[in-house]
Amino acid sequence: MPPLVDAAWLARRLGTPGLVVLDASVGRARGAARRVPGAVRFDIDGEFSDPGSPLPHMSVGPGAFQSGARSLGVDDRSTVVVYDAVGVYSSARAWWMFRAAGFDRVAVLDGGLPAYSDAGMPVEDEPAAERADRRGDVTVRPRPGLFVGRAEVAEALADPRTAVVDARTRERFAGTAPEPRPGLRGGHMPGSVNLPFGGLQDGGRMRDAGRLRAAFQEVAGDRERLVVSCGSGVTACVLALGATLAGRTRIAVYDGSWSEWGLTGPVDGADEG
Repeated sequence: MPPLVDAAWLARRLGTPGLVVLDASVGRARGAARRVPGAVRFDIDGEFSDPGSPLPHMSVGPGAFQSGARSLGVDDRSTVVVYDAVGVYSSARAWWMFRAAGFDRVAVLDGGLPAYSDAGMPVEDEPAAERADRRGDVTVRPRPGLFVGRAEVAEALADPRTAVVDARTRERFAGTAPEPRPGLRGGHMPGSVNLPFGGLQDGGRMRDAGRLRAAFQEVAGDRERLVVSCGSGVTACVLALGATLAGRTRIAVYDGSWSEWGLTGPVDGADEG
């Protein structure tokens, strides 16, 4: 299954047995008053983030992910399409979590709910459902290495074959704009490079493969592995999606991202204290 599908692709398949549509919106977009018909909520701000971690949006363990995915009606043979109410933003995080769980029949809806609605496709004037009508039977088969921690990122920064790529804005990367979460210093990991996630999109839709390849080539060159980071592990997954569309295969997401590194790790750039 391709990692990205468009509105027409999804609309043609609505109501098909085995199709599961998930709304992975976060923050103020969470609980949007409209949905793709039949969509169920993949709650990154809730059950799909580790409640025992002091860091935001840390991935849940395999058992919790399996239980949550089953409550959304996902079977082993389901086709899952994930969208969000912004464009391509938090939907990429849900896509990556399914990939890390060993489930590959999952795609992101390009442009999200705005593009789907603008294309004149059917919508329902109600929020995504909290649970599916039936419980699924998906079995999680964790795929190691798709999420990495602080120690692995420190090793990656010292590895000439790996590029650590930061999805935050250029101002936050440079430390000239304050971080939105209290207690975090400004700046970036020494040796990391910056590729703001918005630079991979036009109007909320992902750019074509050629432009994505060029974007990653510019910041990472021929380094064979990418470790992607952001503020809390959400938009890093937009980079992971873009890199996948660009044909790169060795990709990891730093789950703690700047929410972890900005507390204690070494920093380049302005230090906002």
